[in-house]
Amino acid sequence: MKHNIFWFRRDLRLEDNAGLYHALRSNHPVQCIFIFDKNILSKLPEDDARVSYIHQELTRLSKELKEYGASLQCYYGNPKTCWKAICEDFEIEEVFTNRDYEPYAKKRDQDIEKYLLKQKIHLRKYKDHIIFESDEVTKDDGLPYTVFTPYKKKWMKKMESRMMGKDSYFLSAYPSLKYSSNFHKRKKSKIISLAEMGFKQSDLEIPSKEVKRSLIKKYTEQRNFPAINGTSKLGIHFRFGTISIREKARHALALNETYLSELVWRDFYSQILDKFPHVVEGPFREKYKNIEWRTDENDFKAWQEGKTGYPMVDAGMRELNATGFMHNRVRMVVASFLTKHLLLPWSWGEAYFAEKLLDFDLASNNGGWQWASGTGTDAAPYFRIFNPASQLAKFDKNLKYIKKWVPEYGTEDYVEPIVDHKFARERCLATYKEGLAKV
Repeated sequence: MKHNIFWFRRDLRLEDNAGLYHALRSNHPVQCIFIFDKNILSKLPEDDARVSYIHQELTRLSKELKEYGASLQCYYGNPKTCWKAICEDFEIEEVFTNRDYEPYAKKRDQDIEKYLLKQKIHLRKYKDHIIFESDEVTKDDGLPYTVFTPYKKKWMKKMESRMMGKDSYFLSAYPSLKYSSNFHKRKKSKIISLAEMGFKQSDLEIPSKEVKRSLIKKYTEQRNFPAINGTSKLGIHFRFGTISIREKARHALALNETYLSELVWRDFYSQILDKFPHVVEGPFREKYKNIEWRTDENDFKAWQEGKTGYPMVDAGMRELNATGFMHNRVRMVVASFLTKHLLLPWSWGEAYFAEKLLDFDLASNNGGWQWASGTGTDAAPYFRIFNPASQLAKFDKNLKYIKKWVPEYGTEDYVEPIVDHKFARERCLATYKEGLAKV
């Protein structure tokens, strides 16, 4: 019997899944698969919480599929090698999946597509984890936007025209399970254990998928204060597709435009990565290649451990190390401090966040760090330098956040600042000016 395959990647849900919906509406029974990619996993620590989370969600998916008499087959290894095994396990007509826009994923998919075509198998890809793809929101001349504000204006205009026109169903959920009878009836699932892949269960707590409507309604007023539970913490769920971006966009449209803007930022950075993949290896703006970054390992270690003598920076880094999460306002402060006060490469901070953040997403992480360092797409000049003291006074004046993560603050046990703010600011400005003068 011929089968169609649905390949789960960053879309770990059955409901409102674009690729799965189209697979189930096809003419052949659908077998679901997932590949644990050795090329990615080999670079991660054995207790990586994201791997534990993926494994947990695949176990959940397997149980849900069993309710429909179906199964989930997991493979582990190099993707091309895995696909050779999949083609041996099933007689395949077509493969369905959702698009990924990261450089590695695009190259992987190109290689797999070539291999499948040699087997006379078509690979069909769909949009799922963003609202608009890079070619859907462009300047009038068709070129991509490189500044957020005009991009957002066009994004909102396009959204309004879709919702008010013939595409009023634009953000509607894909009724995937309406066609659940088309799952391939195979009861036995195959999910490799964490131990078999060299991993162990992480004890980090994963934020809930459930967010109160009242939080989203108050998001504008509360989002900048790290001591308040004022952000959704849904990043990890967006990253691995355990919730639908369309569902959250519908809610945001109804409840809070500021929250909707956060979803626009996701699309913006996704299209930057898609159209300008050089940002993975260097600055978005070429003229910033000549900045002479410092390479002080001791300063970097102090930053990593939250021992800089700047309480908001230290609280943020300790929160990250302990929980895998850092408040968005604090992320800007700690990133600015690393790149502007310490003059350490933004790529160092980007890599550390990539290792620690539960919600790590290459496009958003890279975009955020380049924004903070002044090398990215942001229109503001490089001399925007956050003052950690004024940020603390403005967003945690009662020190509730600080006292939670830096209990020794205000005592003789707290470390002295590793750099003076005024000196650091002047050094930063001089270094940037010198680097830009070399262009």
